[in-house]
Amino acid sequence: MQLEIKVPSVGESVTEATLAQWYKKDGDQVRKGELLFVLETDKVTLEIEAEADGVLQISKSEGETIPIGAVVGTIDRSAAPEAAEERAPADEKEVTPAEAEKPAPPKLEKPPPAPPAERPPAALRDEIPSAARPSLPPSVRRLVAEKNLDVSKVTGTGPGGRITKGDVLLYLEQAAVPVLSRVPATQPSVPQEVVPASDEPITRKPMSQIRQRIAARLVEAKQNTAMLTTFNEIDMTRVQEIRAQYKEPFQKKYGVRLGIMSFFIRACVEALMEFPELNAYIENKDIIYHDYYHLGVAIGAERGLVVPVIRHADKLSFAQLEHAIIDYVKKIQENRLELADLEGGTFTITNGGVFGSLLSTPILNIPQSGILGMHKIESRPVVIDGEITVRPMMYVALTYDHRIVDGRQAVTFLVRIKEFIQEPDRIMIEI
Repeated sequence: MQLEIKVPSVGESVTEATLAQWYKKDGDQVRKGELLFVLETDKVTLEIEAEADGVLQISKSEGETIPIGAVVGTIDRSAAPEAAEERAPADEKEVTPAEAEKPAPPKLEKPPPAPPAERPPAALRDEIPSAARPSLPPSVRRLVAEKNLDVSKVTGTGPGGRITKGDVLLYLEQAAVPVLSRVPATQPSVPQEVVPASDEPITRKPMSQIRQRIAARLVEAKQNTAMLTTFNEIDMTRVQEIRAQYKEPFQKKYGVRLGIMSFFIRACVEALMEFPELNAYIENKDIIYHDYYHLGVAIGAERGLVVPVIRHADKLSFAQLEHAIIDYVKKIQENRLELADLEGGTFTITNGGVFGSLLSTPILNIPQSGILGMHKIESRPVVIDGEITVRPMMYVALTYDHRIVDGRQAVTFLVRIKEFIQEPDRIMIEI
C-alpha cells in the first residue's frame, strides 16, 4: 500500500513551499514519526515527519518549489519492518526424524576479524571509493565534489550527526580566508598582474523563501509608509535592582527567570492605551484602531528574522509573558513555528541589544504604525540632581508611520515608556 507524502497547508496566504532538504534517501526504511524533510515557506520553516512505517520513495528533489498539496514522495507500507519480521527466516524449516538422527556437520571456525584499517591521510582521501565515504544527501555530495572538500572536517548538525547542505555552506564561509600569493625572498619583487574582478572566486547562494519575503516587505515598508524615528535613553537602574532582588523567588515560583522584555511589553501596552494611533494602521482612506494588544517580539533565527505574536499581552502577567517568549524561542529552534504564530500583530518590539547594537533605526513591520527598538545596556556618566554619576543606560528608538502618528504623539509615547521603565513600580509586577 502506497501512502502519499503531500506538502501540508500552512495558511491561506501560502500557496507554495520550497523543499529545502531531505533527511532520508530514496529507498530508505523509515519509521512513523521520523523526520523526512524540511519545508520552507516565505514565512515559516517546518520539519515534516513520516506518517507510517515503510520504504521511502522520493519524487521531488531538494530545492524544488512545490505547490501546497503536491506529492513529494510515497511510503510503501507493505515493506514496513513489521511485515518482514512476521515472515519466518528462510533457513528455518521443519526437520524430519531421519534428518534429526544424522550427525551434525562439523562447525568451521570463522577467521578472526581483520584489524580495523587506519584512517588514510588527508592527501589520500580523494582516492577512497565513494561507497566508503559518509552517507550524504545528493545536494551535499554535489557541493562537496564541486568544492573538493574533506567531509571529515565538516561538523554535521542533522539527525544522527548527518552532514547537511547548511553545514557545508557554514564550513565554506568560515574557511573563506583570502590566500595571498607570495614571492620567494631570493627573487626580485615582480609587479603582480591585476586580475579582473570577474575572475575572482565568488559564492552564489539562492535566497531562501523567508529571506525573499523579508526583503520584499522591507522594501514595501520603505516605499509605502512615511517612516520617521525618534530616540531617547532610559536609566535601567531600577529594573536591574528589581530583577536582582526577586530573581530567585520569581524563578522558584514560576519556573522561568525574570527578563527585561516583559518590562518593555507591559510598558508598551500602557503607552499604547494612551496613544491608540500607534496601535492602529491605515487601510485605504480609513484608520483601523485595534481594541486589543497583540505585540510582536522580533527573534533572530538561523534562516532570518521572525516576529511571533504574543496575543492579548495586556491580560498576561510578567510570568506569562516570559513563558510565552521562551516557548516561541523553542518553537523556532525546533522548526515548529506555525503561520498562526506570526499573524495579527498590532505593534512590534525588537531588541538589537542582544547582538551588541548601541543604536539603530528599526523598520516598520507593515501594516503596523509603530515599532520599538531596544539596544544594549551600557554604563555611562549621566547628570542626576546636578551631579555626575554612572548609570546603566539604554538607547531606545521608536519608528512610526508619520501619516497616522504625529511627532508630538510619537515623542510623548516614547517618554511614557521611559517613565514606566525607570519607575517600574507604576506597572504592576506579580512576584
